[in-house]
Amino acid sequence: MPLTTLPLADPGRPDLHSPLAFLRWLQRSQRRGSWLATLWGTVEMGAMAALPVALGLGIQAVVDGDTGALWWAGALAVLLTTLQAAGSVLLHRQAVWNWITAAAQTRQLVARQASALGAGLSRRIATGEIVAVSSGDVEKIGWYVELVARVRSAVLVWLTVSLVVLVRQPLLGAAVLLGVPVLALSVLPLLGPFERRYDEQRRLGGKATELAADTVAGLRVLRGIGGEELFLARYREASQQVRGAAVRAARVWSLMQAQQVLLPGLFVVGVTWYGVELAAEGRITVGELVAVYGATAFLGAPLRILGEAAHAWSVARVSAGRATRVLALRRTSAEAVLTAELPAAPERADLHDPVTGLTARAGRLTAVVCGDPETAGSLAARLGGHVPLAEDESPPPSVRLGGVELDAVPLAGARAAVLVHDKEPVLLSGTLAELLAVPASGRVGAEEAVRAAQAEDVLDALVDGSPEAGGDPMRAGITERGRSLSGGQRQRLALARALVVDPPVLVLDEPTSAVDAHTESRIAGGLRAVREGRTTVVLATSPLLLDQADTVVLVEDGRVTATGRHRELLRTAPAYRAVVTREDDEAAVRLVAADAVEETV
Repeated sequence: MPLTTLPLADPGRPDLHSPLAFLRWLQRSQRRGSWLATLWGTVEMGAMAALPVALGLGIQAVVDGDTGALWWAGALAVLLTTLQAAGSVLLHRQAVWNWITAAAQTRQLVARQASALGAGLSRRIATGEIVAVSSGDVEKIGWYVELVARVRSAVLVWLTVSLVVLVRQPLLGAAVLLGVPVLALSVLPLLGPFERRYDEQRRLGGKATELAADTVAGLRVLRGIGGEELFLARYREASQQVRGAAVRAARVWSLMQAQQVLLPGLFVVGVTWYGVELAAEGRITVGELVAVYGATAFLGAPLRILGEAAHAWSVARVSAGRATRVLALRRTSAEAVLTAELPAAPERADLHDPVTGLTARAGRLTAVVCGDPETAGSLAARLGGHVPLAEDESPPPSVRLGGVELDAVPLAGARAAVLVHDKEPVLLSGTLAELLAVPASGRVGAEEAVRAAQAEDVLDALVDGSPEAGGDPMRAGITERGRSLSGGQRQRLALARALVVDPPVLVLDEPTSAVDAHTESRIAGGLRAVREGRTTVVLATSPLLLDQADTVVLVEDGRVTATGRHRELLRTAPAYRAVVTREDDEAAVRLVAADAVEETV
């Protein structure tokens, strides 16, 4: 059977109306695999159910002294055993494939959602929750989707066995036909408590994961301030809460497991006891008794599958509920029809923010000074368009590029036109070549970008730390998030990556905050040279960067209050001077007044 290559090119659009609707959508998306698993499961369990018939025929042949019937019974047993083995192998292969496919689809959807929402995702859902959904929850969802096919097989074989026994022995057949669903439904009273306790375990686990991720991310800082023991104690407390919740959930699950062993066992004992009485009365033969016992004992397999399905449904419903919560998040513009088209040459279009009144002229380097770092971060995110907001926030007017609202442009188009370089960009693990292998215009090469970002010394450090690179910087390895590098080194490599992309509009939020003044001065010159003819917006307060800008804009209380060149604003705008020189307002006013008097004289 040919298998589809994973990951899928497009997992499709899921049904997010409810957790059950999402699970059904996953089931429908792999109908072929599901029905193949049903077929192989029916072959396997059907052969398993029929094997006691062959054994009963063989025993009866021995009792009757019929050698020919014994050979036929033996041949039938070999055939059934072969079918069971083949069905088991094919079922396992297809079941694992169904499981992996469902898990991969869910993981793709979560990754696509995280990519689409960007930094706004963490404003709505904790990071630990996202990690838990994309790891443990997808496995639970895949398990349930895979199990549906085996449940179908179990029901088909149970009905067949029940009908056969019903024809031969009506009372036994009725017991088998009615006993299995009664035993299967007996687990229902425990499902509710188990779901509640598993949900609690899952919630506490997400919080513990988030706390662990935050602790690891800030390990250097924690060591610097001696806070390791404090955070270790917090994580220990959180992990003990998870352990306690897991123990409470396991208690209910152990009762469900015990019930699945005890009740079917009592059922088999009762049916066999009645069969023995029939055999003693001569109403059935010894061979038929063995066949009835074997068929009844076989029903333990469907019951185990039904019990497993109950457990899988309990955990999958919780996991699917959390997955749909993540996947149902939408950007503020999601309800709008994204059909607008950007100008043919976006690098020649002005970028305008109606909220602050900021206008970045096409092909020029514009610097923006904000006294509040949070305001600067919000402005940088808004300039890229499609900003996801918290649920209680109302969407602000969209940023316009060449008069076109970015929020009305499809997300891929907006991202291709405007690249927002975060204040704390992330470096993924891999080689330097992989880091710089990004969609790019081709106008700026990797060497030129690295040189403009003043990252040559970073390449030397990477080569020294990667003997396997053989002296080639492009083959040098970068650890996860670039943890082996200093903050300034990470910042310069990330800037080089942004320069390689060479977007029509590039927004940089404090791109040199972690480097020394000498390096910052050279970066400012390199940035201006590489971005010549492209629109660049830099949010910064560094005089070295501001002095290179064609236009500097001051934003106070969310609005543009001053525009000009850096040196001009230092003389004429006290608020600007206060932010850039870190002076208090009164001192800045006195200095501006003194400059004015000096110019007059």
